[in-house]
Amino acid sequence: MTTADDTAARWLRRYHPAEADAVRLVCFPHAGGSASFYHPVSARFAPGAEVVSLQYPGRQDRRKEPCVPDLGTLADLITEQLLPLDERPTVFFGHSMGAALAFETAWRLEQKGAGPRTVIASGRRGPSTTRAERVHTRDDDGIVAEMKRLNGTAAGVLGDEEILRMALPALRGDYRAIETYTCPPDRRLACGLTVLTGEDDPLTTVEEAERWRDHTTGPFRLRVFTGGHFFLTQHLDAVNTEIAQALHPDRAAPAA
Repeated sequence: MTTADDTAARWLRRYHPAEADAVRLVCFPHAGGSASFYHPVSARFAPGAEVVSLQYPGRQDRRKEPCVPDLGTLADLITEQLLPLDERPTVFFGHSMGAALAFETAWRLEQKGAGPRTVIASGRRGPSTTRAERVHTRDDDGIVAEMKRLNGTAAGVLGDEEILRMALPALRGDYRAIETYTCPPDRRLACGLTVLTGEDDPLTTVEEAERWRDHTTGPFRLRVFTGGHFFLTQHLDAVNTEIAQALHPDRAAPAA
């Protein structure tokens, strides 16, 4: 029999202990990504923050579980796991697909009176801004080509056929989820929204990133970095400063 605690442990990963009164940071991985992508973030902010990194089905130790190829369904499942957590100031951080998923999860939680204080959306255009993208319909070589174009996957993974073969189903499922995702133009959060984007991101123009503004009635902030889709790996200190400001607005200040 699978208990609720067992299910939560599959979805919610905590790599470092946190103080009893710590604020909470929930991290949403990108397409094909896993919870361990945020291990350095956990190391950086614990124990002053309880860092919870999501592990979606279909990857790493959950690779035998079917992927969830619908973003709304995935947001529903994540909402179920986050709702029972104790109340404390919470920040969501999501990159690429994770940004849209953080937005949808935050919206669902707000409908239940349990939304985060701030959502940080990184590397993704505004939720109701669409493009005709069909990476999920390509063959395996086509998906690998897209991974190389975005430069978001370690070279060791791309060069290891066995690891790559295990990763491709999750990538295809995640691409299907984000490429078929649609958002009503009037869907808005009440919480603050900080948007981070790379000026040379092939998937998001600065203008498209600006359109996140239409999806919150709370404070909005846009910051543009040099670099492409995975600009955050080039600007770790600056991105961590943004997270710190959201977690501890009384102590931190945005980078200049």
